[in-house]
Amino acid sequence: MENYNKLKDLVASIEADADKFFNNGNSAAGTRVRKGLQEIKTLAQDIRNDVTAKKNEVKK
Repeated sequence: MENYNKLKDLVASIEADADKFFNNGNSAAGTRVRKGLQEIKTLAQDIRNDVTAKKNEVKK
């Protein structure tokens, strides 16, 4: 659950930069958004692995 909360915080943290990029054309903000999205991707994969491990524990 800790990783899920981190994921929500990370999504919220890039919101302002996404607004700057999409509405104002700020390319530096776009770079920060891309970096944040990469971190989201990594964290989401970690959460997927945790869910699978927990699911498989229950089956044993």
